[in-house]
Amino acid sequence: MGKKILMIVGDYVEDYEAMVPLQILQTMGHAVDTVCPDKSPGDTVATAIHDFDGDQTYSEKPGHRFAITADFSAVDVADYDALVVPGGRAPEYLRLNDRVLEIVKQFDVEKKPIAAICHGPQILAAAGVLVGKDCSCYPAVQFEVTAGGGKYVEPAATMDSAHTHGHLVSAPAWPAHPAWMRAFLELLN
Repeated sequence: MGKKILMIVGDYVEDYEAMVPLQILQTMGHAVDTVCPDKSPGDTVATAIHDFDGDQTYSEKPGHRFAITADFSAVDVADYDALVVPGGRAPEYLRLNDRVLEIVKQFDVEKKPIAAICHGPQILAAAGVLVGKDCSCYPAVQFEVTAGGGKYVEPAATMDSAHTHGHLVSAPAWPAHPAWMRAFLELLN
């Protein structure tokens, strides 16, 4: 039986880290509500494609418009079985939103599955839910994971690894989608 999943996104969320998990979860029969502070169903967020081109850091290219399907202000964690937190640049500002942090804390307190990838753990650290947890992320976010009380799990050199700690599944970047979503689906079932 399909689960109901909440995905929190914002402008310049990583395109692949929002769209690919959404489609994987829908393919497996799960319902996914996408929300963004100050956006309504029918609105969209801009996405960015972050790629590894051989430079010292990732590059950023324009992505697609990503649809918002539910009202952020009406989110009731009791209505959801799990949470997905994609990366990209959106977590930089979403972690400043008190309601985003409250939602994340409630999912954690209730030990509902949480999937976070890339820069998504910035939100988890700001919410204070990484204390005592192992967490993988994009390497540039490791300092926030440790400052937030978590233990940084170094990713595979190919960035395709995922790590599970209790009800948290984390990964470094979109090359990890197969491992990340496989582990998240195991928690959901």
